[in-house]
Amino acid sequence: MKAPALEQRKLLDLQAADNRVSQLLHSLRTLPQEARLAELQRDSIAARQEAGGVNGELEDAKAEIARVEADVQTVAAREKRDRERLQASSSSKDIQGLEHELASLAVRRSNLEDIELTVMERMEEIELRLAAITARRDDIATEERLLVAQRDEQKARIEAQLEVARSERSAIAGGIGAELLALYERQRERYGIGAALLQRGISMGSNVAITGSDLAAIRAAADDDVVLDPESNCILIRTEESGL
Repeated sequence: MKAPALEQRKLLDLQAADNRVSQLLHSLRTLPQEARLAELQRDSIAARQEAGGVNGELEDAKAEIARVEADVQTVAAREKRDRERLQASSSSKDIQGLEHELASLAVRRSNLEDIELTVMERMEEIELRLAAITARRDDIATEERLLVAQRDEQKARIEAQLEVARSERSAIAGGIGAELLALYERQRERYGIGAALLQRGISMGSNVAITGSDLAAIRAAADDDVVLDPESNCILIRTEESGL
């Protein structure tokens, strides 16, 4: 293939523009906030699950308190009834039986109150754990909001730069012939690089020195001949720096 030497040199500008576009696309894919946001999302899910478990413990404790309180009320009602019967009774046998039952009820009520106190202490500990989890979730949510704002700002800035870079790339490509441009695009798609400078006998596409025989063939090529790097297969651009 043949193309004017000046047109071939434009490929270096095109490659630089493509490198810039690739860098910006990579920056968009690897925004630094994304990794931390993913961690925070996992932490948030874990905190929600932990909160669910602790809430379950709290509900169980509340249900136990309700049962104990109901039992205390039942005992209190029986105590009230027995006292009333005791005051109204004149039978020593009945009085003895009622006093024994009242003593048993007092023990039962004392035991229930001990249980109630223990459960209330457990509830307090559960509520403290739940408050700590809630505070952690709030901290996670706050950090997430800050990071999302930073990410969106950085993303918008990169996207604006990308739009400019693509516009500049299009302008450069518009000054290159269709056949040469097609070869460049094909080589870039296949090998990752479309064109590179031949500098002092070294291909900037492969960073490898051109062998003597290949260099002789390149030296013998006309200025408008399009030559390829034997190593990277990109288009080699010859300038005063090429050492030919």
